[in-house]
Amino acid sequence: MRRTIHFVSLGCPKNRVDSEVMLGVAERAGFRHVSEAEDASVIVVNTCGFIDAAKEESINTILELSRQKTEGRCEKLVVTGCLSQRHPDELAREIPEIDHLLGSSDMLKLERVLEGKADRILVGDPASWLVQATDPRRVSTRGRSAFLKIAEGCNRSCSFCVIPSLRGKQRSRSADDIVREAEALASAGVVELNLVSQDTVAWGRDTPGAPSLAELVERVAGVAGLRWVRLFYLYPEKLGEDLITLIAEHPRVVPYVDMPLQHAADGMLRRMRRGHGGKRLYELVERLRKRIPGLTFRTAFIVGHPGETDAEFEELLTFVRFAEFERVGVFRYSDEETARSFTIEGKVPKRVAAARARRLMSVQRRISRRKNRALVGSELEVLVEGPSEESELVMAGRHAGQAPEIDGSVYLSGGPVQPGDVCRARVTSASDYDLVAEVLENERLPAGRRQRGAAELLHRASDGRRVLRTVG
Repeated sequence: MRRTIHFVSLGCPKNRVDSEVMLGVAERAGFRHVSEAEDASVIVVNTCGFIDAAKEESINTILELSRQKTEGRCEKLVVTGCLSQRHPDELAREIPEIDHLLGSSDMLKLERVLEGKADRILVGDPASWLVQATDPRRVSTRGRSAFLKIAEGCNRSCSFCVIPSLRGKQRSRSADDIVREAEALASAGVVELNLVSQDTVAWGRDTPGAPSLAELVERVAGVAGLRWVRLFYLYPEKLGEDLITLIAEHPRVVPYVDMPLQHAADGMLRRMRRGHGGKRLYELVERLRKRIPGLTFRTAFIVGHPGETDAEFEELLTFVRFAEFERVGVFRYSDEETARSFTIEGKVPKRVAAARARRLMSVQRRISRRKNRALVGSELEVLVEGPSEESELVMAGRHAGQAPEIDGSVYLSGGPVQPGDVCRARVTSASDYDLVAEVLENERLPAGRRQRGAAELLHRASDGRRVLRTVG
């Protein structure tokens, strides 16, 4: 039990990839992953430090797990990621239970920690590392799915964002290295790849020749064994016709666009330093809806940014009703001292921002419910992830319009199906964010038990981002 390790990975899918690299480092060093913190001799918390809520969650998680040093078997508590990159000295001073602190680009330094040859604070330059296909990595996503990080950092200057200071400037991986990792993942059984970075549209601009994102995606989608390729974090400028055509027509690039728009009012977009106005967003939505059949459009908005007026918030509501997005995330503005927006006048009271977030989600919930109910009676291809979180008697999966861990689920009745199967299913009922479907045909029919009670879980499913508590 002295060489066991437990991971908690908080925040975005990019953090998830970093956690998987550290898990690979740990396994290479002879450590066995355990799913329960009380069984671990080493505990690693990969933190998020983007906004207040994420920082609070990270600190609470660290404090909760620090008890394992007296109540469990924990000999080392390691804190990594964006929060430790941002506040290493404060964390070291305020939480003495932390044995080692690594930053957002120090994943490979975990090996030194596990060898017992490391200083307490190992936080380096956030721009010093970029994941490579040769790095050790153990995929943790359910259902033969994986995230593939194609770049790190960001060159933009959005007023509310501190990511460039936490992750450094844009650094793109080479196309060849990305394809090598895609091939390795497919050879290991992965059938769905989700391409992530901080600014995916900007991939390649920092490298000689400025290679084409569309060409990269086409190469990845051509890897034998892959079935779905999905793009995350597209920016609403310079979305080329070649990429739109690829999303619309390639049989393995799913018609799914993830594009955080943040707002729709001209005044707010200027204050946010987004580089475009609301008119472009209306045109963009119309263009994508027209060009991409069966499009699933996910976006995110910030409410309560300094200077946001009631009229501007109403403009945002009007835009959401017009666009009828399939998926929407809503964040309340977080006043970060190192962000440009910190000095902008006209701070919005927290209670006002909270009320706006609730109202926006109420509008979106009705849209989502209507769109989901329209799917009842249709047949969908579903990638089975595994037993649902609510009952091991019911299998859950996703159709192509549902991204892992951030969108809803399809609860399957009938069967038998197993994790990693791809089945054809008919939708029988729907809630705001989830579906129930009956299995019609399974590509692979291993021995399994009939799934029961899927409809009973529908009302208990949530739409929030799932936090990865264990990696493995």
